[in-house]
Amino acid sequence: MANKQMKTNEAHSCVETAPPNLSQFLERDSYITPFTDVINRRYAAYTHMKHWIEEQEGSLGNFALGYTKFGLNSCKEGIIYREWAPGAVSVSLTGTFCDWDRDKYPCTKDEFGIWSTIIPNHEDGSQRISEESLVKVCITTPSGERIDRIPAWITRAVQPKGQIYFEGVHIPKGGYEWKHARPTPPKSLKIYEAHVGIASEEHAIASYDNFTDNVIPRIVRGGYNAIQLMAIMEHAYYGSFGYQVTNFFAASSRYGPCSALKRLIDTAHAHNVVVLLDVVHSHASKNSLDGLSLFDGTDSCYFHDGPRGYHDLGVASYHDYFGPHADEEAIVYLMLANTLVHQVYPDAITVAEDVSGYPGICRPVDEGGLGFDYKLAMAIPDMWIKMLKEQADEEWDMSNIVHNLENRRYKEKSIAYCESHDQALVGDKTIAFWLMDKEMYTHMSVLSEPNIIVDRGIALHKMIRFITHALGGEGYLNFIGNEFGHPEWLDFPREGNNESYQYARRQWHLESIHFIHFSTPSLCVLMVIAHCQNCFGAAEDHLLKYQHLLAWDTKMQRLEDQYHWLQSEPGFVTCKHNDDKVIAFERAGLVFAFNFHATKSFPDYRIAVEFPGKYRPIVSTDDSKFGGHGRIYLDINHFSEPMPWHGRGHSMLVYLPSRCAVVYARDGK
Repeated sequence: MANKQMKTNEAHSCVETAPPNLSQFLERDSYITPFTDVINRRYAAYTHMKHWIEEQEGSLGNFALGYTKFGLNSCKEGIIYREWAPGAVSVSLTGTFCDWDRDKYPCTKDEFGIWSTIIPNHEDGSQRISEESLVKVCITTPSGERIDRIPAWITRAVQPKGQIYFEGVHIPKGGYEWKHARPTPPKSLKIYEAHVGIASEEHAIASYDNFTDNVIPRIVRGGYNAIQLMAIMEHAYYGSFGYQVTNFFAASSRYGPCSALKRLIDTAHAHNVVVLLDVVHSHASKNSLDGLSLFDGTDSCYFHDGPRGYHDLGVASYHDYFGPHADEEAIVYLMLANTLVHQVYPDAITVAEDVSGYPGICRPVDEGGLGFDYKLAMAIPDMWIKMLKEQADEEWDMSNIVHNLENRRYKEKSIAYCESHDQALVGDKTIAFWLMDKEMYTHMSVLSEPNIIVDRGIALHKMIRFITHALGGEGYLNFIGNEFGHPEWLDFPREGNNESYQYARRQWHLESIHFIHFSTPSLCVLMVIAHCQNCFGAAEDHLLKYQHLLAWDTKMQRLEDQYHWLQSEPGFVTCKHNDDKVIAFERAGLVFAFNFHATKSFPDYRIAVEFPGKYRPIVSTDDSKFGGHGRIYLDINHFSEPMPWHGRGHSMLVYLPSRCAVVYARDGK
């Protein structure tokens, strides 16, 4: 005991009190300087806790192996069960394996509030708790009440038919043989945000297997290299979109067995696609019967008691970030969590969903940051939706668009996106539906008469996504289905919509309907079929205009694969002309030009370029294969002139049609 105390004192005496590379942080942001003492204090608290954990567990990695100790684990004698419930008076394990006898397997408590018991094997050596057995922990609270809870470390929970609450299920660990290694993190991160349950056409909850077999091929074809899976941790209320977690170590059973989720991940890895888990531990459910709330009968077991156990939106000024009301324990936790993740898996990717703009959130911990790799640029989608809701096209402010797309901290990587699940949820709607609304029901066929609303919508949908992709960050995110302009909104089955799945699914057929077009004009015959085969000399062609949006989205990803602007320095904006509605910028050696004007095209628009030479247009949103009017010819070269323009030493004249974006590459690039 004396030696242990000596080691503790030695560990605490060597705690670093300041981030060793803090000067790099201060050089980039001098406004941080007055708060150096706060940063040092937080870093000291981080190192103190880190050393303490390492002393107790050997390493942060060992500390992360709690699942091998807590919950139900096999041992020589049978199955050992451990649970942390410091406020409990007594604890016992019960379930179908003992006919729900609450007293047969009592637990003993150690000095740390950890309760444990061993459920011995049968005489033949088989385990008494068989696979798929229902289990619960019976807890006597300080008031004397006996309550039943699902073990906190349960790896599977199911909702029996006709029952409101979930039940814990014992599933032995292991059982899946991984076939493919984790991919190396892509330098240009292109995320496909997805929800397994809505990923089919059916009016039902879709499965892991459906996602593996039908959605992953779409993601790969579309050029995305990462999948963000939402709503994976078990949540009792499906309509919460996964934001009311009840069982943090259990993959949601409503999509299928855990082995199916593993196959999904393994299949993604086979295609060199990274899989990200949407971790929402700050959104725990208030449920107590099948969640962690009041777990041991107290409100301070897994959560802070009182108002501190609830959180509001983030803060927005330096004095708030580093002031007395910031939760420093939470900040230290994030520093430790990022350190742990990157120690255990050096190639792991962590992304912060942060609306506050906290300085250093995506800088290393040894600089005084929180250690995330990326953060979501959450102001960008808010800007687009606000513009579409409240402003006419002629009121769009080019400077405001550029400001929001560029407004990120230097050397802190952001994931840009124009819409995610947040924007599609009931009460709002997808960008495509904001742009085209009810016209999407009547004028999305390539055979329908021209429609000015749909024409505008298709043009702006491509431009909004492209400028967000090219200027808005160091990564890009798309929500499932929006790559082809999914209409309407997202609404999960609930009492208010008669438990309907109408808007809790993806209408994949919209971008895969085909028609047979007969070469003889007099045959005015149209056959609408899905995935038709050529017959009778007919030529297969697409029927709906969603195909154009999908083709553009795929082109956008493939173009980035070629020129790598997401991993390049931020764009250099040379033009943001509000009257002309033109934005031009350079990034990754390319010249991007956007004309958002509704009616005005420019035959000779001068745009700045850094280097002299011959430039050629390499892609245009106005190409007919992307649903445009084909006003840009990609075989016409443009030669720069030694005429300084907008901060560059050279410039060139280009044709810039209305509602069109064009990208130019210098000859040799």
